[in-house]
Amino acid sequence: MISAWCCEKRLVLAQIAIHAKSHESAGVLKLLDFLSLTGRIVTADALNCRREIAQQIVARGGEYALALKRNHRSLHAEVSQLLSQPRYEGAEVYSTVDSSHGRIEKRTSLVCTEVEELQKRHRWPGLTAVGKVIRSRGTTTRATTETAYYLLSRALSPEGLGKVVRLHWGVENRLHWVLNTVMNEDQGRNRDDNTAYNLAILRHMALNLMQKDRSCVSLRSKFNLSGWRDEFLAKLLVPV
Repeated sequence: MISAWCCEKRLVLAQIAIHAKSHESAGVLKLLDFLSLTGRIVTADALNCRREIAQQIVARGGEYALALKRNHRSLHAEVSQLLSQPRYEGAEVYSTVDSSHGRIEKRTSLVCTEVEELQKRHRWPGLTAVGKVIRSRGTTTRATTETAYYLLSRALSPEGLGKVVRLHWGVENRLHWVLNTVMNEDQGRNRDDNTAYNLAILRHMALNLMQKDRSCVSLRSKFNLSGWRDEFLAKLLVPV
């Protein structure tokens, strides 16, 4: 199952099932056809950083921020080399620092719009800028640093890139974690016919209803209350 997730509204916008032997990017291309992309920024991980996906997003009036890794070996090497040049050491950056669970994490974002030479060699659809995000995580016993690169169809500010990337990774705990932990999707044993697909659709519909409700209780409590109290369930199904 491939899902389109709206980071700001925290809603599943669409979903599509793919066959085990087919490539995920083919499903992404079909999923994009269901969405209105005009004026929207579409994010995707490195697996779906592909020319045909970038082309479809731009053709539909959208923008993209695609994670770039070594599956595009040559392009990744050139972007890495470009953003490592000394002239960018004093460039405008955006940094945030978070502290939770005994860990301090710092994220620093940088954007470069000098992509003419990259475009001459790679001709990536709609490319206008590239970005870099450096993540440093530290505890009392260990410190790690990793650098992530992004292809951008809009010349975002360093702050804009930092926020877009942060929202993208929010899907892990706002969608995947909820489905696996709160809704016990991983415990499902549905294997025959279309049962897994149909139940996934029902879970997404239920999650959307829960996310639209603004009650000051946890998602797990909302699920419990909807089973215990008819008036709470009615409020979810027919919001005032």
